Amino acid sequence: MNLFTESNLSPDIIKAVGELGYEQPTEIQKLTIPFILTDNRDLIALAATGTGKTAAFSLPILDMIDDSRKIQLLVLCPTRELCLQITKDIKNYTKYLPNIKTTAVYGGSSISDQIRSLRDKPQIIVGTPGRVIDLIGRKALDFSAINWLVLDEADEMLSMGFKDDLETILSETPDTKQTFLFSATMNREVERISKNYLTNPHRITIGSVNEVKKNISHEYYVVGYRQKKEALKRLIDANPNQYSIIFCRTRAETQEVADFLMQNGYAADALHGDLSQAQRDTVMKKFRLKNIDILVATDVAARGLDVDSLTHVIHFSLPDDPEVFVHRSGRTGRAGKNGISMTLAKPEETRKLKQIKASTKIVIKGTTSIIS
Repeated sequence: MNLFTESNLSPDIIKAVGELGYEQPTEIQKLTIPFILTDNRDLIALAATGTGKTAAFSLPILDMIDDSRKIQLLVLCPTRELCLQITKDIKNYTKYLPNIKTTAVYGGSSISDQIRSLRDKPQIIVGTPGRVIDLIGRKALDFSAINWLVLDEADEMLSMGFKDDLETILSETPDTKQTFLFSATMNREVERISKNYLTNPHRITIGSVNEVKKNISHEYYVVGYRQKKEALKRLIDANPNQYSIIFCRTRAETQEVADFLMQNGYAADALHGDLSQAQRDTVMKKFRLKNIDILVATDVAARGLDVDSLTHVIHFSLPDDPEVFVHRSGRTGRAGKNGISMTLAKPEETRKLKQIKASTKIVIKGTTSIIS
C-alpha cells in the first residue's frame, strides 16, 4: 500500500484524507491499516510520536464502524491536548460520513456540558482516563458494546499514574472487543498491561522503539547549576531564529526559567500542570501561531503538543530515563528537516550523560568546560 488510493478504505474516507493532503501513508499506516481491516487479533504498535498513529488506527475502524447510535470505539489518551487533537483528526476523516459522531471527554472542562454532548449518542469516544471514569460513575458512559479499544500513548498514561484508572476502564469493556495498544516505548508497565489485557497480540514496530533520528545533531555543555540560566541565554543567542522547546524537570523550574527568559526580552512562555486549562490553551495557541518562539515545558505538559517545525530542543535538565531523552529530542528534525538537540548538564550529571550516550548510541558532541 504505497498510496491511500491503493488501500481498501471506502471512497468517502479516501476523499476526506485526500482533501487533507494525504497521499502516501507513513510506515506505521502501511502496516497497521491492512492489519486492522483484515485481522481480528489485538495489536501492539510501537512507533515514535509524530508518525501518524491516529490515522493508522482510526481510518480502518471508521471503514468498519456502523451508524447505529451506540459507542463502538473508545480511544484513551493521556492529556486533554492529545484528546482534542485526536478528536479533531477523526472529525476531519469523517467529513463525508455525516452519521458518525465523535465526542471528546476530558478534565479541565465542564462535565455537565460533556454529559449533554453524549446525548447525541456518538459512536466514538476519545477521552482521558480520569474523566472517563467520572462519566462511568455517573452512568453517562456505557462501554458494554464497544468493538474497539485504543490505548494511545500507553507509556505516557502509565508514567502519569493512570494504571489503576486504565484497569478500571478495561474492566468495563467486553472481552469480545479488539484492543490496540500504541506506544512510543515498551517499558515494564506497558508490557504488563499488554500481557494482562491483550490476547495473543500481533506486534508492529517501526524502526527501533523510540528510534534515534539521524537528522538530529546533539550537543552538550557542562555548567554549574548557578550558571545554567546564563548559559541558556548564550545558547539561544548563538542560535537565532530558533523555534524551540526547553524541557525542565519540575513545574517550579519550568516557570522560573520561562520568567527569566521573558524578563530578558525573549519571546517565551511556560507550559506546566500548575497552569489553569485556559492558561495552557492560551500558551499553546501562542506557540502554534509563533507569537512566541520558545516554549519552556515539563515532559507531561508537552505531550499532545504536536508541532512539526521545531528547530531546537534544549534539555535544561536531563531526564532520568534515556528513552525520555530520545523522545524529547525527536520532537525536532521532523518532516525531513534537520534538528538540533542541546543539553545543559551539571558537572555531577556527566555520568548520567554517559549512560544516556551508551544506552541510546547517540553521538553527543560537546565541551566539559563551564560556560561563564
